[in-house]
Amino acid sequence: MDERKLKILAAVVDEYVRTGEPVGSKSISKLENINVSSATIRNDMAALEQLGYLEQPHTSAGRVPTFKGYRLYIDELMTPHDIPEEEKKMIDDMLGDKDTPEELLVQNAATALTEITHCAAVVTNAVPRFSVISKVEVIPTGKRLYVILLITSSGNIKNKACRLEFDLSHEQLDFFTHYIEENLSGVSVDELSEEMMDKMVAAVSAYMVSLSPLVKGICELSEDLRQQELTVSGSEKLLSCDELDKMEVVKFIEHKDGLSELLENAFSGIQVKFGAENDSFAIGNSSLIVSKYRKDGKEAGSLGVIGPMRVDYKKIIPYVEYLTQRISSLMDSGDDDIINAPDNKQEP
Repeated sequence: MDERKLKILAAVVDEYVRTGEPVGSKSISKLENINVSSATIRNDMAALEQLGYLEQPHTSAGRVPTFKGYRLYIDELMTPHDIPEEEKKMIDDMLGDKDTPEELLVQNAATALTEITHCAAVVTNAVPRFSVISKVEVIPTGKRLYVILLITSSGNIKNKACRLEFDLSHEQLDFFTHYIEENLSGVSVDELSEEMMDKMVAAVSAYMVSLSPLVKGICELSEDLRQQELTVSGSEKLLSCDELDKMEVVKFIEHKDGLSELLENAFSGIQVKFGAENDSFAIGNSSLIVSKYRKDGKEAGSLGVIGPMRVDYKKIIPYVEYLTQRISSLMDSGDDDIINAPDNKQEP
């Protein structure tokens, strides 16, 4: 495509994002950087439609971008907004500092992103996998009923109720607590393999077979810790958006497995995915803007937003970049400096 058509495509996207209405040639001709007649603009818009970058919702209406048009706009045409320093400071205050528990950092980032973009925020959190078991307690709570409490170094807390065949004596409870602390305290969550837990079940069962439900309960908690957690906050913003199908939004909220897999297989850097081009993303006329964050150089999760395809990419992408870079900086145990936002190269 020649430079004029690219300029017209960028103008159509900007105008459609601003107004939400199909864009006609007269609107584009009034822009300062478009110095051609309405007739020329109409011809170029028709050519862009034939190429699949624009579409015409109704015969008498103007054009709107397709996901192919948005893709070209994001990858090559848009100029991202700079985040003002005062807004960066506001975001930093919302996030916390290096003493803030890692899961709370990510939660604060999702809250900030929802408030700034007015979209739903999506978070995948693999941080617990990098932590170690700091405490395991077994608490009697009733007749033959015990609660297992498992706490990690990242502040993650898991608990599970287990019912035994009979009440444990103080000696039996002390034995079990000592054995679990000796074998699990300081162990990385990543090391909690099935083989390791099976050996513990066998060892405890040799002492007293009725204790095995407690070990199996710990096995289930450790499995939960190893799973990547996906949460969507601000989902009411999706339900209130007229541009999205309400039934598709409800289906997405109830079944997020496809999105979890999509994010887990994503590359590093900013990702922009459209519902129209991903079968695993259930909301048709939507977009997902997401970026990875890291802990000590390792990928630790993803943070981004879900909204209608007509969102302000020039504004939202820099915020997603800044927040993920800021989280990475705060999780980096060896660097106190804020990492500057990276360049604006996007993955397809």
